[in-house]
Amino acid sequence: MVEFPALDLPDDPKLTQNIAWFARALRKAGLPIGPGKVIEAIRAVEAVGFSSKPDFFYTLSAVFTARPEEAQIFAQVFRLYWRDPRYMEHMMALMLPAVRGVQEERQAEAAEKRAAEALLDGATPELPEPDDGGADDEVKIEIDAARTLSDEERLRSLDFEQMSTEEIARAKRMLARLRLPVPPILSRRLQTSPTGRRYDARRSLRAAMRRGGELSQLTRVAPRPRWPNLVALCDISGSMSAYSRMVLHFLHAVSNAEGQGWARVHAFTFGTRLTNITRHLRGRDVDAALAAAGAEAQDWQGGTRIGACLESFNRDWSRRVMGQGAVVLLITDGLDRDDPDRLAREIERLQLSARRLIWLNPLLRWDGFAPKARGIAAMLPHVDSFRAGHNIAALEDLAAALSRPDDPGQKARLTGRL
Repeated sequence: MVEFPALDLPDDPKLTQNIAWFARALRKAGLPIGPGKVIEAIRAVEAVGFSSKPDFFYTLSAVFTARPEEAQIFAQVFRLYWRDPRYMEHMMALMLPAVRGVQEERQAEAAEKRAAEALLDGATPELPEPDDGGADDEVKIEIDAARTLSDEERLRSLDFEQMSTEEIARAKRMLARLRLPVPPILSRRLQTSPTGRRYDARRSLRAAMRRGGELSQLTRVAPRPRWPNLVALCDISGSMSAYSRMVLHFLHAVSNAEGQGWARVHAFTFGTRLTNITRHLRGRDVDAALAAAGAEAQDWQGGTRIGACLESFNRDWSRRVMGQGAVVLLITDGLDRDDPDRLAREIERLQLSARRLIWLNPLLRWDGFAPKARGIAAMLPHVDSFRAGHNIAALEDLAAALSRPDDPGQKARLTGRL
């Protein structure tokens, strides 16, 4: 909830100029704001008035925000720009490199770093120069940072929702280098192999007939390896916005990686309806591919109907893409208000059609997570592996989990709490 303390204004507040600078900070934080929006905001404040603090906040919010994810960024920038008397010190603390044991007790909230970056406008916090004029017996503390985590290692464990604009760009570059190898499946079909354990009598006799009936060598055969399909079902509802965008970058890298081991990669998004975005992810340019996928999925940032979308997938797409032992990645937080019995029925049908069903849930980032929501409780018994999916390290661990078919992730620990 947004709090509204008193606004202490000078004798000449220059409200119009302040609104323009506020819009500039919002634009640097990622909101699509142009000069027309600034003029519209000034006229709206002029019409509503400036006597009520909640009216001022919601008037600017109505003008500058158009999507649910923009409201969170707007609230953070508004708090730092208009209402926090020590916003500069707070922003400097957010942008300083954190040292374990000395940083702030709480972590930055969602979009808070982006708001701080926008208001600092490229400024860097300057540390005070040491004063050498003190006593000679002054105790000096030296910190050896030789073994501290590098920026890339720190970024691996950082929550996608807590990243700043620069960190998101760096994380996308790291995701583009990730691979998701999978071991091949041994099929029933056989192929000639010098190290095979079985003999092919038919091929051996035919070879002997070509040599006048002399059986000089037996032909060995082994099972022919094949690679499964990867099917990804990604939740793009409002609660999954920050995570689904990063996961789609990861899926694009997997779809375009050569020698990755997958026969084909199929990707679907769902919120209130199911959308097939497989052909869009095959584009080489990731920005163009995701822009086309976003235009195709009309329910982006909407509600969630997991049961209905899984029913649509099982009815229309399962027999097309789930053949040859496909591995299914389900990326969702499981927060669904539909009928839990319907959801349990459809997720069970999906598991029976897949070789493995792996559920990535960003809510597992919380230490006290428990499957109390109806949707999570209905889905958890019918997945093969239940894993976190909130940062780069979790996606890297997914590759190791694919090589261990008996790895249940967090399912065994949480099933006892149902």
